[in-house]
Amino acid sequence: MTGDPVPVSDAAQVRALLIDAARAHRAVSYSELLALLGHRFTRPLMRALCKTLDAIDDAAARDGEPELAVLVVREADAMPGQGWWVSPRGSLAAYGGPWKGAAARALVDKLQREAFDYWSKS
Repeated sequence: MTGDPVPVSDAAQVRALLIDAARAHRAVSYSELLALLGHRFTRPLMRALCKTLDAIDDAAARDGEPELAVLVVREADAMPGQGWWVSPRGSLAAYGGPWKGAAARALVDKLQREAFDYWSKS
């Protein structure tokens, strides 16, 4: 990205990047998403980005779209971070399981597939 960094609060730009990732059938790491916005990874920026991700998913739920925040993962294990697991999302409210292991991986895979399928058709 050239020019000035895009604010991590720019929900439209973050959403557009995540839709591109969904259409490509891939997740993005927190640091990759921040870099696409023109930022270096810092924990404060990551936390601010997570607030934007929550707002994007709230709007998606209202519009009948699959969530996109599930596509943003840690580099270490390709799983969403703690903030995703503790957000009051419909998909997580019914889950109630651990944040690691086979059940967690199955949930993340399912939700990512939903986003991939939905945005591949749009």
